[in-house]
Amino acid sequence: MWRWLTNNHQTLTGIGAMLVGVAALLVAWDQGRVMRAQQHGAVYPVLQIDGFVTRDGDTQHVGARISNNGVGPAMIDDIVVIRDDEPVADFSALVPFIPEQAELNWSTMIGRVLAPGESVVPLEYVWVADSVDEDVLDALLVEWSRWDVAACYCSVFGKCWVADTRGVGRRPEPVRECPRPEEDLFEQMADRARSASSNNAEAQP
Repeated sequence: MWRWLTNNHQTLTGIGAMLVGVAALLVAWDQGRVMRAQQHGAVYPVLQIDGFVTRDGDTQHVGARISNNGVGPAMIDDIVVIRDDEPVADFSALVPFIPEQAELNWSTMIGRVLAPGESVVPLEYVWVADSVDEDVLDALLVEWSRWDVAACYCSVFGKCWVADTRGVGRRPEPVRECPRPEEDLFEQMADRARSASSNNAEAQP
């Protein structure tokens, strides 16, 4: 054995160099993995979506708020509305419960980049509180409780998640990618509201 070792020291040196190279490769891979995790963690967006019903002085507010409670920008690619746990195309089933005198406020969401700590209200109905009967408000609140809003968003590194109003107390769900619709749901709502208001104005003598 000793003679073999003496006569093959070059082979042993090569094996040692190979082992050192493999070890260095493993260390570099692990450091790269840790660095990538740190990079992703440093720009990790966390969206929280809340529905709200509030009274502020003489005005009543019903709507939804989206906040980025993470440490990185959230690029919002898709918004889905849900009624009774089933996705629906729009808020048309909710509209009959909205007081006629309510004003619609909205914000475009598709393609929006939400910075850390930033909030946006994509949908809000506002009206003078005392102008609506209690039974009308109660019917609206019952209907509003059946609705949820979900947002699909990505980080700057292309990691994507889905968050919704049912996710209070749990983390957003990771997904492979977010679909990108051609039209913004809330912009469509505003267009329909403007069209209905214009038609009503034309119909009046």
